[in-house]
Amino acid sequence: MEDIYIVMLVALFALAITDLVVGVSNDAINFLNSAIGSKAVSMRTIMIVASIGVAVGAIFSSGLMEVARKGIFLPGEFYFEEIMIIFMAVMITDVLLLDFFNSLGLPTSTTVSIVFELLGAAVCMAAIKIYTQGDGNLSALTNYINTAKATEIIVGILMAVVIAFLVGAIVQYISRLVFSFQFERKMKYVGSIFGGLSLTAILYFILIKGMKSVPYISQETMDYVNTHTVIIVLIGLVLFTGISQFLMSVLKINILRTIIIIGTFALALAFAGNDLVNFIGVPIAAWQSFELWQTANTATGVLPSEFSMTGLSGSVPTPEILLIAAGAVMVITLWFSSKARSVVDTGINLSRQGDAVERFEPNWLSRGIVRYSVLFGNAVTTVLPERMRSKIENKFDKPSAHSRSKRFDAPAFDMVRASVNLVVASVLISIGTNMKLPLSTTYVTFMVAMGTSLADRAWDRESAVYRVAGVLNVIGGWFVTAIVAFTAAAIFASIIYFGGTIALAVLIIVALVLVVRSGILHSRKAKEEKTRKKFKKSDIITINEITSETSENISNVIGGINKMYSRTVDQLGYYDLSKLKKNYKRIEKLETEVDELKDNIFYFIKSLDEDSVEASKFYILTLDHLQDMVQSIGFITRNSYNHVHNNHKNLKFNQIRDLKKVDDKMQILFDEITETFDNHEFGNIDNLLSEKQDLMEYVSDLIQKQIQRIRTSESSPKNTKLYFGILLETKDLIGSTMSLLQLFQEFYNEAKTTTY
Repeated sequence: MEDIYIVMLVALFALAITDLVVGVSNDAINFLNSAIGSKAVSMRTIMIVASIGVAVGAIFSSGLMEVARKGIFLPGEFYFEEIMIIFMAVMITDVLLLDFFNSLGLPTSTTVSIVFELLGAAVCMAAIKIYTQGDGNLSALTNYINTAKATEIIVGILMAVVIAFLVGAIVQYISRLVFSFQFERKMKYVGSIFGGLSLTAILYFILIKGMKSVPYISQETMDYVNTHTVIIVLIGLVLFTGISQFLMSVLKINILRTIIIIGTFALALAFAGNDLVNFIGVPIAAWQSFELWQTANTATGVLPSEFSMTGLSGSVPTPEILLIAAGAVMVITLWFSSKARSVVDTGINLSRQGDAVERFEPNWLSRGIVRYSVLFGNAVTTVLPERMRSKIENKFDKPSAHSRSKRFDAPAFDMVRASVNLVVASVLISIGTNMKLPLSTTYVTFMVAMGTSLADRAWDRESAVYRVAGVLNVIGGWFVTAIVAFTAAAIFASIIYFGGTIALAVLIIVALVLVVRSGILHSRKAKEEKTRKKFKKSDIITINEITSETSENISNVIGGINKMYSRTVDQLGYYDLSKLKKNYKRIEKLETEVDELKDNIFYFIKSLDEDSVEASKFYILTLDHLQDMVQSIGFITRNSYNHVHNNHKNLKFNQIRDLKKVDDKMQILFDEITETFDNHEFGNIDNLLSEKQDLMEYVSDLIQKQIQRIRTSESSPKNTKLYFGILLETKDLIGSTMSLLQLFQEFYNEAKTTTY
């Protein structure tokens, strides 16, 4: 009997390692967002600082895993067998849930997920006990569940979302009024004060939020810090103000960059020091439960179904070696997890200053919020005196270099906002901890970032509906987390209880398979993103760069069309519905790529230097031709799929043979075009254009041949419609391709003449 519980412990710790990986990937948004978004320091420096913070926080993590053992349910009301079922259900649910949110690139709260999983699994086991051992009265659930704590957590979640957003918005608005967007000039006057306040706030954060979780600090030291907090903060304010002035005046160090580095370290330390329980608290509680039962079993032979877990109500320290191992896993994950960057990108894009390619689609709620917010803002503006309104507007005026950046990899926001994000989040988390409120670091940091974005006017009329929709999606995801965590954990607990060992083994295998599959799919998606057009990353400001970027776009699109046309003809000949369906889906990706290029035309034109502005028309016409080509192959692909999907007759052998000959000729032509643009051998375009007429005449001959077939032997109108459609769109495809080549040749020759 003991062996099965040893196997469960091994499974729990294996799941804990997986949970650490997916959990760190999600919570990375808490401490990486501000530093990455502001580009205050290099990515390597950010990762090193965050890694040190995570490692230190993990090693000095809380020695008491209270939440997992007794924070949500009353352990004395459950037997050892039931406790192990609860813990297994919780870990399986947590791994799957966090990995799901990571795959979507959405930040969620590991604290909320683990709490509601514990609550769901405990409620399930309590209900089973009530119905199997009691009178079936569910009001007895209060004897098993810590209802006061659960209520406090739910209220804390709602308060954290609203308060963090409002405080972040207010502080950022005041900060921007003080510094404006030309903060470099203001730093010499108020920089030391801002640095002193910020660094003192972070010190307070580390003392209150960090020291309370360190088991190695004596109680006398903690009592002294708590008693003299005000004095320590005042001394810190004076000291850090002086240090800030020294760094700025003597060492010429940017104090905002210093605040961002220290703030990133502080948040990373707090995350590891306090949220570690979310990942390893349950397995450690299970191990401690096993030790308690094993001791009792050795002494009295008590069965696991009869041993009460009252012993979990005490204080049991966590072995240091486990904390060190957990810290190592967290640091490794931070460096190598691509999903962590996906989650961070979501937060950065929603808070980006100015326009960007928006990820979220607007909905009726986001439109309503924006519409009434605009009306409210206009009403407030009309009330303010003209002089005050003018002064406020001047503070939010962006310098031309800021508002019309020529770099697509420019910072998402400046260092003033990044500093405010870190300081406000630190202070709010510290206050919540000091008041013993159950705050989620994810909720606080994300909502502070959204509040500062709003106050900084990052959400203008062009982007507001998309950004608000994104925030609503993330917040909705948080509440979904609670509901799904509770429900899934309860379901898994019941499956394990009634299904026994076999059900447990199946659930573990399914969980691991889903996580591995998710990782493979995400890796494949990341590779596809890297191979996409580099337009969003590069700075296209000269003629040579335009030529290089456009030739790459042409090569990629024509290469994709070439493969798509050949696949469609082959699969149409084999009447292969499944492969035609895959083509049907692939064409959407090709269309999306061209649409993304067209979405960036605005930024392209603004990024050009004065000598290259005339190239805007060339670039727009190029994209127009590419879109015509993609539309043609899209028509061919979709109509071929629909023809087979509707079970119409296959094309005749002669028709397939003729299409294959067209495909062979196009393969040769398109391969030559791709090679020409890949190698920048643009002198070969004349030869390519000379091949146009032969191919066009061949397709025209096939059209005439089909007309003769209709008058003599053809009997299927659906076949005729498909065949004519393919030939006519092929002709349009060839025509658009040749027009594109002529356009590029004219631009290249003119650019070469201008250069020399």
